[in-house]
Amino acid sequence: MTTIDPVTLAVIQNGLNQVCNEMDLAFVRSAFSPVISEGMDRSDGIYDTVDGSLIAQGELGLPVFVGTMQYSTRAVIERVKSHYGGTVDPGDVFIVNDPYLGGTHLMDVRFVKPFFYKGELFAWLANTGHWPDVGGMVPGGFSASATEVEQEGLRLPPVKFFKKGVMDQEILAIILSNIRIADQRIGDIKAQAAALDTGERRLTDLVDRYGEDVVREAIAELRRRAAQQMRARIAMIPDGVYEGSSTVDSDGVVDAPLTIRMKITKRGETLGFDMTGSSPPCRGPMNSVIATTRSAIYLAIKHVFPDVPINAGTFEPLQIIDPEGTFLYARYPRPVSGCAAEVSQRIAEAVFAALTHAIPDRLFAAPAGTSGNLAIGGYDPRRGRSYVMYLFTGGGYGGSFEGDGLSNGCSTIGISKMPPVEVTEQYYPVLFEEFALAEGTGGAGRHRGGMGVRYAIRIRRGEARVSMVMDHGRVGPQGALGGGDGGVNTVRIETGGRTYTPPHLSKDQDIEVGPGDVVRVTTPGGGGYGDPRQRDPAAIARDLKRGYYTDEQAAALFGAGCVKAAAAG
Repeated sequence: MTTIDPVTLAVIQNGLNQVCNEMDLAFVRSAFSPVISEGMDRSDGIYDTVDGSLIAQGELGLPVFVGTMQYSTRAVIERVKSHYGGTVDPGDVFIVNDPYLGGTHLMDVRFVKPFFYKGELFAWLANTGHWPDVGGMVPGGFSASATEVEQEGLRLPPVKFFKKGVMDQEILAIILSNIRIADQRIGDIKAQAAALDTGERRLTDLVDRYGEDVVREAIAELRRRAAQQMRARIAMIPDGVYEGSSTVDSDGVVDAPLTIRMKITKRGETLGFDMTGSSPPCRGPMNSVIATTRSAIYLAIKHVFPDVPINAGTFEPLQIIDPEGTFLYARYPRPVSGCAAEVSQRIAEAVFAALTHAIPDRLFAAPAGTSGNLAIGGYDPRRGRSYVMYLFTGGGYGGSFEGDGLSNGCSTIGISKMPPVEVTEQYYPVLFEEFALAEGTGGAGRHRGGMGVRYAIRIRRGEARVSMVMDHGRVGPQGALGGGDGGVNTVRIETGGRTYTPPHLSKDQDIEVGPGDVVRVTTPGGGGYGDPRQRDPAAIARDLKRGYYTDEQAAALFGAGCVKAAAAG
């Protein structure tokens, strides 16, 4: 039993989270890249000295990094043992983006720093930032046709980037010589390091206030309680075996779908996850490394039980069979640029589909499930410099037992928001001609799915190349308990007087565009929940009044009788 009183325990818990929040804010406010400063594609956390297990992550961090940063911190710890004699110094900072060492895709670059208290290693601080470019075949790193990881960009094992607080200029030179728009990356690098410095100061203040022994005891107790709370939530699920599946459009190289087959076994207070029946490794970039696969399950369960605090104890009751021999357990040199932003969401979707049969009152239909990764790289003649614009967008959330899905929500895996149109237009030679809800994309149901978005980007000047790695272009997000699927992702590029549609629908690269050409994208809507013919006529009338569906669409989706009742009401 803990000797810490409940009030002190709660204050330390919130204090640890606040340390992470302040790191996030320091990172966001000083980063150069809009994807970080405006889109908030980053995360910060505190990790255990022995195995890198999660101690705390702030509310402002991307959920998908919850699991992966544990593994990348563990990789750093192993590298310290094997290459640095097991010792580190205050001010050391390691950099790593190797997907196979606890990573995601190469663009997610991690910094890991030892935290010392009174000369003793107390914890590790780590953060992840999405760099807009790390080299590779195409600007932005999202190569839809890569067949090996080297084509996706520069891969960094854990190396000591800062030594006793001093940046290694030789390592910096290697990095900057292998990526595009290098002058902007130095700003992101310094912001990322500054965020860890902020965490160092704030965590020192917290330990000074309560004492090293008390904080250590609190961390252990918080982990025990998180595991206990998760087991209590799992116990609410009826024992049994539940199955679900989801589909990736294609791998970008072979035009054939990839299937995730999820079997969840509930016994007592544990959940077992078996994905070994999924598709084999693929040629293109839609393979997922095991850290991302595991993290996708963690975040999916956190969506189902959002009240359970996040630390390593949260994941203890989740037993995951490594899906070796499938595209969900990528090994070198399989390409992986789509794993974090796309495949992870398909994994979560399969979890939701399976558990809908077990606890329908807590679940929901599938959300849009794609980050809508779009990269445009080119040369701006007015400013006399090259640029890389990386964009991600929202989509519809699925309907649920309680109500309709959210329209234009962020991706399943994050809290990231699309950088504001005005900011994007200031940074890059583009003009948004349209940005609106994509009416009609919400899947029909007793509670319908939310709407995706529709946008159009016109190239204002200079030549450029367009690449995208998206998903749900073939089949929309699946409905639940009789609900209809959401609308699909579409991409159209108007260039040279013709309209180009990618052969893989949601994935392509190196499409040449010039002044006046337009990129048009529609993101998926969420799936519907329950029988559409049970939808409240008043809700249908509201949807018609708002222009979400035409009369013809509503009649086809909800039934002519429902539409008549809505009109009469």
